Amino acid sequence: MALCCHTPSPSVTAMSIAQKPHTVPEPRSSPSPVRSTDPRHVLGRLGEELAAAHFARLGFAILTRNARTRYGEIDMVAFDGAALVFVEVKTCRASARAIRLASTAHDPLERLRPRQQARVRRLAAAWLCERRPDRPLAREIRFDAVGVTVDAHDRLLRLDHLEAAW
Repeated sequence: MALCCHTPSPSVTAMSIAQKPHTVPEPRSSPSPVRSTDPRHVLGRLGEELAAAHFARLGFAILTRNARTRYGEIDMVAFDGAALVFVEVKTCRASARAIRLASTAHDPLERLRPRQQARVRRLAAAWLCERRPDRPLAREIRFDAVGVTVDAHDRLLRLDHLEAAW
């Protein structure tokens, strides 16, 4: 699996559970004492955990997750010494039928629309301004998208990392 971390053109990497077994990391503690029981939030947190583990394997330091700005929330900000990467994570659960048919109907990255891309750019600009004194200096600022697909038992089926997504 080849992955170039500094290419301005988009490249995609995919990892399936058959190629590389992966255990689900323990959920990190929430900043607030109340944990969401909404299945969508639980699924989103799982996808973010898996994406963070993927970036850590690539050698990135995770600077922040679920960073709040006045415009909303950034899923993840990572830094590898040269590139400051703002990451949007999309997670979906594949049905048993889709798994049997090897369907690509549940591609989470298809839900990343131009309007949301513009929103993430605004969030990144706000984050950079708000953290001016303590943020790392980077030669490159990049926007990546990570699509995570899990099965009904929260096991990773597929993780697609699109570098320089926009």
